[in-house]
Amino acid sequence: MSKLTTHILDTYHGTPAAEVSIELWRLDTDEDSLILETSTNSDGRTDHPLLEGGSFEAGNYELLFKIGPYFESKGVASEDIRFLDTIPIRFGISNPQAHYHVPLLASPWSYSTYRGS
Repeated sequence: MSKLTTHILDTYHGTPAAEVSIELWRLDTDEDSLILETSTNSDGRTDHPLLEGGSFEAGNYELLFKIGPYFESKGVASEDIRFLDTIPIRFGISNPQAHYHVPLLASPWSYSTYRGS
């Protein structure tokens, strides 16, 4: 089934990252457009796919993960200026018949991502 999904793992605590705000933007139009705002559940995932069905189209996208407030709520990285606050991941969807999964593994000081399944 064609869809876009994500999840966030807190590599500092070794747990899913719950209640992280996420924005999904479409980038390849005349003007960037916000598609949705959501947050992760207790499993570090969103309750529903970010895109699916007719809204799942080829194009360029950006996910913005608001990770700074999450770590602050956990009492980590409480400096005046956060090293990581909002993590942007830009990616392209070339096959709207496929499943695209964009996970985020994050600590207060580093992150990584990959195309998952």
